[in-house]
Amino acid sequence: MLNTALMMACALLLDCLLGEPRRWHPLVGFGNLAAWLEQHLNSVGAQLVARSQQTSRNKLRSYNSVFLQWRIRTTRRLRGVLAWLLAIAPFLCLIIFLWQQPVLRPWINVVVLYFALGLQSLNEHARRIRQALQADDLALARLRVGEIVSRDTTAMQEQDVARAGVESVLENGCDAVFGALFWFVLAGAPGALLYRLANTLDAMWGYRTPRYRCFGWAAARLDDALNFIPARLTALTYALLGNTAVALHCWRQQARAWDSPNAGPVMASGAGSLVVRLGGAANYHGVCEQRPALGAGNAPSAPDIARATALVQRGAWLWALLLLLVGAWLHA
Repeated sequence: MLNTALMMACALLLDCLLGEPRRWHPLVGFGNLAAWLEQHLNSVGAQLVARSQQTSRNKLRSYNSVFLQWRIRTTRRLRGVLAWLLAIAPFLCLIIFLWQQPVLRPWINVVVLYFALGLQSLNEHARRIRQALQADDLALARLRVGEIVSRDTTAMQEQDVARAGVESVLENGCDAVFGALFWFVLAGAPGALLYRLANTLDAMWGYRTPRYRCFGWAAARLDDALNFIPARLTALTYALLGNTAVALHCWRQQARAWDSPNAGPVMASGAGSLVVRLGGAANYHGVCEQRPALGAGNAPSAPDIARATALVQRGAWLWALLLLLVGAWLHA
């Protein structure tokens, strides 16, 4: 346990000092591979959808139409499972092999966790959004927030940009920091790698659009499973490091109304901890969604983005400190 805590601290320090690699980041290469797999394995989806539309136009019997729809969904889900395995299995097997070598294990642990963490990158993205807002450059602020959110940013006002920035920081605090730390503690470098790659595939394929609804089903469900415990530990961390009473109340009362079973607790607790109001209308893929309100108090502004990043940073180092204390106590 003590060694795990020291390696976690080393990886956090590397992330703090070096940040995200500007060139040749492994996750960028992995993303390119995932895009290639989706392009080739999800092509059958477009063909079957076209056939389904032709079926509707020809007004075939309902039984044939239902069977074809079932076949489309099943085929696309199976291809999504295959794509998930082809994307992750080779890298996971390689890391497990290297991790099993006693001489390499400490180095593999630190390096893999460093690449799995996105704390400094998240801070940099958030800072650029905040600086654009504080400079009253709404066009630049929209551009910057569009780099880390999947919603449409073209019509966002200043308050919308600030809200999206805070929401993204809180949610990505789990995805890019605490989830990786949790699985690293549980399963070392292979656990951190599996979590980060699965989370990346969910970010790429986990949309409820016609293109990804079935193909990305496995990626979304597996990410939900891997994130179930980390999300709740993240929510607890946010609550402990801010306005605890409000955070716990918002978590208890609001999280269930959110669409995502894991993002709900994280964002409700984070919003309550910061005492800001999140949620509300947002445009996704051309559709305006009315999301439940989260948190309490006023809508966030530019300084609240900095407060959100500070909350995530304090939480990451709190985890490292607690693990270090537990490891030292067990080692004594």
